[in-house]
Amino acid sequence: MMLKINHHALLKPVALVGIGIVLLHLFLALAAPWIAPYDPMSLNGGRAEPPSAEFWLGTDVLGRDYLSRLLWGGRTALLATFTGVVVAVTVGSILGVTAAYLGGLFDDVMMRIVDLKLALPGILFVALFTVGFGESLPVLIVLIGLVYFPGVIRIVRAQTLTQVNLGYVKAAQLRGEGTLSIIVRELLPNTLDVVYVEFAIRMSHAILLLSSLSFLGMGISPPTPDWGLMVAEGVGQLSYAPWLVLAPAIFIATLVVGLNFGAEALASALGLAATRGQVAA
Repeated sequence: MMLKINHHALLKPVALVGIGIVLLHLFLALAAPWIAPYDPMSLNGGRAEPPSAEFWLGTDVLGRDYLSRLLWGGRTALLATFTGVVVAVTVGSILGVTAAYLGGLFDDVMMRIVDLKLALPGILFVALFTVGFGESLPVLIVLIGLVYFPGVIRIVRAQTLTQVNLGYVKAAQLRGEGTLSIIVRELLPNTLDVVYVEFAIRMSHAILLLSSLSFLGMGISPPTPDWGLMVAEGVGQLSYAPWLVLAPAIFIATLVVGLNFGAEALASALGLAATRGQVAA
């Protein structure tokens, strides 16, 4: 299936700003090993030194270069969220399409599982999961996937229900194609527009989730560089070293804003602007 993209929507100022911000963050994260001035784990200066020619964003409470930790923190955030959201969107899309096409008992069971997960308080689920399995990066990736895949199932299922009775599906059935073939070759490609927008929106949500978990002590463990953890560590020094909170907060905010702008532009380009709020649910 060829997606019909309105390229003019991607050239709007908001879209260009969003895409530019995301690309800048991606470049900084990928290039961190080469552009970071210091090892993010090493002690290179005094405690909480202000920004200077040697340390452009100062140092943290242990004397580590703050700019280096910010750059490496972007790698941590993007790796965890990207991998977790890919898992959530992939699994959720397959299950959502399958539930809509098969219907019956499978659909009922799948939607009751989705309802149960969405009914649980998010922070309670996260707390129980991290207490039970720890706070390592692989655990957080799995957690992000578990948090977001039920919402993806619901959105993709709703989109697929509008497709299952259309002519191309009936034609595939008349040709004798099996269930797996119809799901993979016919229905999944025709839900890609919603899937792409879902991915962009879930990425912005996942960045906030990961940062919030680290801030609350349930995310990335020290001394690994992480923006949420850096905000938490800097709160106690806010009165005399505000950059320890402001710098990572700005990085988080700009990445989330860029992803949201980009997701909105993508939804508009794919003709899904009217369903933007539904997709974000």
